[in-house]
Amino acid sequence: MTDIVSPKIGMAVVHLFCKVTPLADAEAISSAVQKAQAEGDQVVTVAILGHKADLAFMALGYDMWRIRRLQAALQSAGLEIVDSYVSLTELSEYAQGVPEPQRSARLTPVLPPENMPAWCFYPMSKQRGDVNNWFTLPYDDRKEMMYEHGASGRTFAGRVVQVVTGSTGLDDFEWGVTLFATAPDDLKEVVYTMRFDTASALYAEFGPFYTGMVAPVDEVLSQLGID
Repeated sequence: MTDIVSPKIGMAVVHLFCKVTPLADAEAISSAVQKAQAEGDQVVTVAILGHKADLAFMALGYDMWRIRRLQAALQSAGLEIVDSYVSLTELSEYAQGVPEPQRSARLTPVLPPENMPAWCFYPMSKQRGDVNNWFTLPYDDRKEMMYEHGASGRTFAGRVVQVVTGSTGLDDFEWGVTLFATAPDDLKEVVYTMRFDTASALYAEFGPFYTGMVAPVDEVLSQLGID
């Protein structure tokens, strides 16, 4: 048996963005997701709007080999993976000492949240420009700006659940941001509102956005006409 490759703290997270091919097999796709879930991984299935992909899988688990087997099974089931993102759940350096419920929610989230079918994902980094360089700022200044940023996000409690995962050294950006919301308007409003925070307005760089609807795998496949 291959040795488990697992984070020392938190969970491995992989977002897989797929397009349907003529070989797509609904039963095989569903079986791949159900097998991963039966082994203890979480798999969120999303129907994607727009041309970038047809559906997405957000997989969270403690063994990266097991997540890789899910990826291989989805490819074998006739899906073409057109984009992906690799990250780890984390507790920010600015959030050390938070109460245990908040710590657990960040390191071991239980997904998807109930009654929040609107979904989006985007990667982001902090700027290293000549004028605005996040990484040359004193820690206390960065911490103050992140507290402001967090306060903006908390005004959306009950409407939006934000899952921020770390990807420095693992993928092209430094964080992946996954949002679950009650309605797509909430996704738009929370991102717009938080972009006015100093940490975002001066220092944030964003990657591509993916937007869709969360549903059980069989429902997503049915809506996409995969049989």
